[in-house]
Amino acid sequence: MPFAELADVKLHYQIDGDESLPVLVMSNSLGTSFEMWQPQIAELSKHFRVLRYDTRGHGKSSVTEGPYTIAQLGGDVIALIDHLGLKRVNFCGLSMGGITGMWLGVNHADRIEKLILCNTAAYIGPPENWTNRAAAVERDGVGSIAAAVVDKWLTPDFAAEQPELVAQLRGMLSATDAKGYAANCRAVRDSDLRGEIASITAPTLVIAGSGDIPTPPADGRFLAETIPGAKYVELYAAHLSNLQQVDGFNEAVVGFLKG
Repeated sequence: MPFAELADVKLHYQIDGDESLPVLVMSNSLGTSFEMWQPQIAELSKHFRVLRYDTRGHGKSSVTEGPYTIAQLGGDVIALIDHLGLKRVNFCGLSMGGITGMWLGVNHADRIEKLILCNTAAYIGPPENWTNRAAAVERDGVGSIAAAVVDKWLTPDFAAEQPELVAQLRGMLSATDAKGYAANCRAVRDSDLRGEIASITAPTLVIAGSGDIPTPPADGRFLAETIPGAKYVELYAAHLSNLQQVDGFNEAVVGFLKG
């Protein structure tokens, strides 16, 4: 169980795939751990050295004092790849992880080979939603919102067919530290990259879910239309498209990165 002891945070990470392969960093969504990427590992590690990590305040990474900022979360990625001696990496982030990826594309273009932004948006408002959610979990724990949040992660038909996955996701979300979750809510609340993403130069793929409520396809299309040369793929899925459309997601990622 490797950990990177960075300047002010300890990040839990895992690497799968041969050392000779190009590196693909995968960044989790709010309220999950890097285990959310498990359905991708068998396929992606054939082609890439896959580096997953628990975002600050999530999983087994340390919970530092909040609120956090997206710049801080992006800085953690740079510090982690520096710690591992990596120069340039491909980056795939979903939801909050995608916002981190946009920040990296804007501010650290020299470190990003290709960028994949999944089920995410340059701005996710309104801000009071995040303020209220952060206050709720600090008061009542993350478990208090688990059912309502997970209901938006999968389409209803798929969720009905996958009760074990639904239970697993609720458990993962409920296990997230309330202080860490709230600090990350405030990072998302305070981030607005709509005026900056046009400066991204890395080849970019945007993946959206047709049934995604938190970050609907319109948000993905805005990214694809604003980031120069970006490609757009829409899957029949809700917010966690990598779990609902495992094969389609993997094919899109591999095809883009190897294309």
